[in-house]
Amino acid sequence: MSVDKQTVAKIASLARIKMGDDELEKMVPELNNILQWVEQLGEVNVDGVEPMSAVIPNTLRLREDVIDADPKTAGGRRDDVLANAPAAEHGFFGVPKVIE
Repeated sequence: MSVDKQTVAKIASLARIKMGDDELEKMVPELNNILQWVEQLGEVNVDGVEPMSAVIPNTLRLREDVIDADPKTAGGRRDDVLANAPAAEHGFFGVPKVIE
């Protein structure tokens, strides 16, 4: 697959990028080189290679999900929190309507 000047102009239009004729001419070989490189990647034999999201194995370090014993930070203080709200409605913060 290769691109021409009209294709580059269409891509620039879709991306809302204003480009002059000289810039379009410069982009044609660059995009063609990128597409050739992608086609070359398609020729690589990947049989037996498992998909991965990173080069090194990563595992998430998770903390234990425990309820804090301190009553100040343990939760269950909705009424205290809502007492600071300028407007509380049905147990939630009341906010102004933004969609008309």
